[in-house]
Amino acid sequence: MNTLIYTACLGLFGLVAEIFNLRKYLIPILVIGLAVIFSLNLQTWNHPATHFNGMLSDTNFSTAFSGLALFIMLIILIMAGEFYSSSDDEKHISDYMAILLFTLCGALMMFSYSNMAMLFLGIETLSISLYVMAGSRRFEVKSNEAGFKYFLMGSFASAFLLFGIALIFGVTGTFSIDGIGSYMQHHADKLDPLFIVGMLLMIFAMLFKVSAAPFHFWSPDVYEGAPTLITALMSTLVKIAAFAAFYKLLSTCFVFAMGKAEIILTISCAATLLIGNLVALVQDNFKRLLAYSGISHAGYMLLAIISLQGSTDSALFLYSVGYAVASLAAFAIAITVFKATETESISGFNGLAKKNPFLAACLTMAMLSLAGIPPFAGFFGKYFIFSEAIRNGYQDLALLGIVSSIIGVFYYMKVIVAMYNKPANEFTITASFTYQLVIALCLVLSIALGIYPGIFTKLL
Repeated sequence: MNTLIYTACLGLFGLVAEIFNLRKYLIPILVIGLAVIFSLNLQTWNHPATHFNGMLSDTNFSTAFSGLALFIMLIILIMAGEFYSSSDDEKHISDYMAILLFTLCGALMMFSYSNMAMLFLGIETLSISLYVMAGSRRFEVKSNEAGFKYFLMGSFASAFLLFGIALIFGVTGTFSIDGIGSYMQHHADKLDPLFIVGMLLMIFAMLFKVSAAPFHFWSPDVYEGAPTLITALMSTLVKIAAFAAFYKLLSTCFVFAMGKAEIILTISCAATLLIGNLVALVQDNFKRLLAYSGISHAGYMLLAIISLQGSTDSALFLYSVGYAVASLAAFAIAITVFKATETESISGFNGLAKKNPFLAACLTMAMLSLAGIPPFAGFFGKYFIFSEAIRNGYQDLALLGIVSSIIGVFYYMKVIVAMYNKPANEFTITASFTYQLVIALCLVLSIALGIYPGIFTKLL
């Protein structure tokens, strides 16, 4: 709870900083502030509590995912200083930073909600901030298209979510997720049809938010059109927040009706795995490739959600950490390469190993982690999700996930081949010390989690 309040105060400070002309000191102050909030968040571990008459609750689940979200935002803010260094961006830096922190506020609400109203508020706080940031390059057509498309599609999904919540409230008479879970437990054999319709509408809305098939089509266009730093935020913090909220919703409210929703989730999971990996094979744009890669990773995370009977919360968290650090490292390198070559095509990485062996080696490690190759965190994240799926009787989906992972290796290898086997282009590519630090930190974490996955496997 205090984590959310302090983060909101930090966002308000970002707005006020513009008045007092503190742009130059804004990012260092925000980074220090987030680091302090990160340490305060850890103090809620093993201290469960509810706030605002049960609207929000502190649990180990919310503390763990909030800590991950704070870390991701910390990395994004560190990268933002250089990313928004142009004269036009510098004029709006306080606005951008404030909106990014309000995005984090939405994510924190999605981790700790215990009431449907707070779930909706969290999703909307996060989404509205992102609509603005996706279209923040005012003079770029693709950025405007990304913001508008994301806004339109997101609005439809929010309408589905709100209608579903209304139907469930009409049947159960409560917004409390524990109250709805209790209703489900006592009426699992004869559920009201309106409740089932409400539940399905909510599931459809959440499938859109996590960019799972068949609601994934907005993701590649928005990822490609949005500024690259915002794409990094969307592919990490936003996706993880949506999955954590989805997991909490199903495990608390709808776990006794999983039989009715299972076929939908199973089809969506299988389609997400296949579409994400197969379509990624033919992508030449690096951001679109990572967009389809993100769709395929949504499929693996959906597999964790379907296997609710096991201890998949730990598996989901481990997977989220591994996915986040590898993606952040990849985007940090991509921002550097895009800036130097002025192209977002995979060809921009041609010959990178000859010009900058450090960046090439780091991007190789990030790609291997995303592909699920040991000893990186990505491998053990997939391993635990597949293990839980097989243990809970989803052998077919686990097998499909393994086959999809093998397919995924090919498109990640396209980037590695471009760096090591293609002739170098004429551009000089050097990363700043800040970006090198971010890249090294993320990859050290990825390797450390790969070597000692036990830190997180029994955390929740």
